[in-house]
Amino acid sequence: MKENDIIELLKSQDEFLKTTSKTSVENRISILKKLKASIKAHEQGIVDAIYKDFQKPEFEVLTTELFVVYKELNLFIKNLKKWSKPKSVSSAWLNFPSSDKIHYVPWGKVLVIAPWNYPFQLAITPAIGAIATGNTVVLKPSEHASYTAGVLVKIFNEVFEDQQAKIITGAVETAKILLEQKWDYVFFTGSVPVGRIVSEQIAKHMTPHTLELGGKNPCIVDSTAKIDVTAKRICWGKFLNAGQTCIAPDYLIIDSKIKDEFQKKLISSLKEFYSETSYKDYTRLIHDSHFEKLTGFLKDQNIIYGGESDAETNFLAPTLVDSPDLSSPLMNEEIFGPILPLYSYSTFDELEEMITSFEKPLSLYVFSERKDFVKQVNEKFDFGGGVINDTIVHFVNDKLPFGGVGASGVGNYHGRASFNTFTRQKPIVNRKTWLDIPIKYPPYNRVNSFKSFLNLFR
Repeated sequence: MKENDIIELLKSQDEFLKTTSKTSVENRISILKKLKASIKAHEQGIVDAIYKDFQKPEFEVLTTELFVVYKELNLFIKNLKKWSKPKSVSSAWLNFPSSDKIHYVPWGKVLVIAPWNYPFQLAITPAIGAIATGNTVVLKPSEHASYTAGVLVKIFNEVFEDQQAKIITGAVETAKILLEQKWDYVFFTGSVPVGRIVSEQIAKHMTPHTLELGGKNPCIVDSTAKIDVTAKRICWGKFLNAGQTCIAPDYLIIDSKIKDEFQKKLISSLKEFYSETSYKDYTRLIHDSHFEKLTGFLKDQNIIYGGESDAETNFLAPTLVDSPDLSSPLMNEEIFGPILPLYSYSTFDELEEMITSFEKPLSLYVFSERKDFVKQVNEKFDFGGGVINDTIVHFVNDKLPFGGVGASGVGNYHGRASFNTFTRQKPIVNRKTWLDIPIKYPPYNRVNSFKSFLNLFR
């Protein structure tokens, strides 16, 4: 789509918002139901498209893409009417008599830029919140998951008018043109470097925004951790989607007393999970440049398991690396792939020194049976969200806001948090006229009386 076409689309969205800004909650719920029915009708097409994009197994598509989307849709369909009601709050004494309410109103025109790693779920989920709350949406899916983008276009064409919700496909130049326009809200999911570019671009218009980014997510294994289940849960969370998950553990820090034993458990878990001959239940890397980048990370590293690769299919086996140099390319940025560095620690000070050497992460995981140790970790380190004795599962609870902190993200979403993100609170005071207290009017001859009253607040 050309720049002029995008500008015309935004103008048509402005007109659409003028005429439909008062659309009923019931109407929006009916649109969500229509969207749900369309997704259901295209389920197999979604599974097939994501497999074509990077060979994601059907089970992972059903659990990490469709399940999450259906949950979000069902939650909004069930609760939108309740959430949308104006909230009454107590009025200020100086405004007596009055009734005060907070109204939840849409921002207006919303741009959603989605990533490739969960190309359906991370595109549709924020769009659900934006559409449900009365905004118009332009969704830019990733060009690296073109088959999935094609299915998204079909679904949007079936469900929405162009002025209400539109998908615009394209690569970097398209994203650049979109970001140059004036939006009422921008929602971006992607890498930290690109997130910085997005933030700089939309700052020109002072645009409110949510940035869902990533970082070096630490995973701590205490000496009291139950080794068998810990190894399985870490391998699952790390190598799901071939490690191409923003909340995947980025590196392990293992108590030195159990490191050798735990390393063996990790290897046995990986052998149990994936057949070394077919890797049938294992996703491939998204494209050639990502493959080249990750395999480049492995040069001169001490690989203790895995490392096999195939450039023709962008396959990189689950790989464990022992104690890479912190200044190496592997540790200079988020790995975002099936490579797991292993470190050891002996004291909490060593743990702290390592974790705080990186920016605040999107997620942190700690495996321990010691409550005091878990408490110390959670109080000492700042991170977007975390899990005790598992990995990545906080993402599926729609009652928990999902988002980062510092370099790992701005804002949050999921469930009610999505409703809050895509609406703004509009306070309205309704003053009554049957009584008018004269204290606020000139001439100000009640200064001493008000000083006495002010003492109550001093």
